[in-house]
Amino acid sequence: MSTLALKGSTWVTVRQYRRTLWLVTAAAVGALVVIGVLRIWDAQYPDVRTEDGYLQLDPFNSGNPWLRGAMLSFSEGVLGIPFLVALFVAGPMVAREFESGTYQLSLTQSVSPVSWLRSKLTVATAAALGAVLVLTGAYALGWARVGDSYSLLRTDAGPYLVLGTVLVSYTLLAVAVGALAGLLIHRTLVAMSAAGLFVGVTLLALHAFRWDFLTPVTITGEAVEDASTLMAPDGALILDQGLIMADGRREAGWFCGDSGGACRVDEPVTAQYLDYHPVSHVLPTQLIETGIVLAIAALAALAAFRVLRARHP
Repeated sequence: MSTLALKGSTWVTVRQYRRTLWLVTAAAVGALVVIGVLRIWDAQYPDVRTEDGYLQLDPFNSGNPWLRGAMLSFSEGVLGIPFLVALFVAGPMVAREFESGTYQLSLTQSVSPVSWLRSKLTVATAAALGAVLVLTGAYALGWARVGDSYSLLRTDAGPYLVLGTVLVSYTLLAVAVGALAGLLIHRTLVAMSAAGLFVGVTLLALHAFRWDFLTPVTITGEAVEDASTLMAPDGALILDQGLIMADGRREAGWFCGDSGGACRVDEPVTAQYLDYHPVSHVLPTQLIETGIVLAIAALAALAAFRVLRARHP
């Protein structure tokens, strides 16, 4: 057991932030317990098979709406995890140490600046990733029951982020960027703002462009007035749909009708089109985004240690 015990600056870091670590652990385990209880409640009412062979929710199953509501809230809440990690590492963990001067005490205890920073990043990474893994398990437990429904498709923000490697990569990015911001700025609130802004911009930018990583599938069909003849597969993300004109031009919309619409009625329409990403595109897209985020995280971590060596050789 002695070989597994924390030593040196790592032990000091854990002791210093033990209340925060306990709070993070309690929140992650609490989410797992809540989802687990709701799944058990939902399982008390098996789905009913109708005469035509389909399964539908038992009308007495009041647990399923609660589970779905919890999962929708869960989907929104996980989007804030990278922000919270970045804020904590940048502010209380790094910048406050310089702002208050307490880092100098650590350096007088035969601890090098690199060891001091490494211990903080190790503790922050271990705690954040541990919580994320528990939350991912809890989310997967609930999603297995209510997934592939409105706002809980694999292509929606919450499931896309959690059910895969993307949330892990953003968590590592938050740790690295938080450390870099704290080392550069030395002011708690300003460092927190800078780290949160960077993580937020990265999330928004990749959210806007992630579905451009792969070429979407395009299907075409006969143009029928006042109707759409094309259907995407279940769970697919529809990007665009409309009409193909005689000159090959695309016009958004389903039809050209006498009452108006996406194009003039005197323009010849040859076909309809539909662009979409099938569910099979989700995993490759997640891996591409994960690679991009991890590359940025590695650069931020490298920059953080370079800044530390330059200012505190």
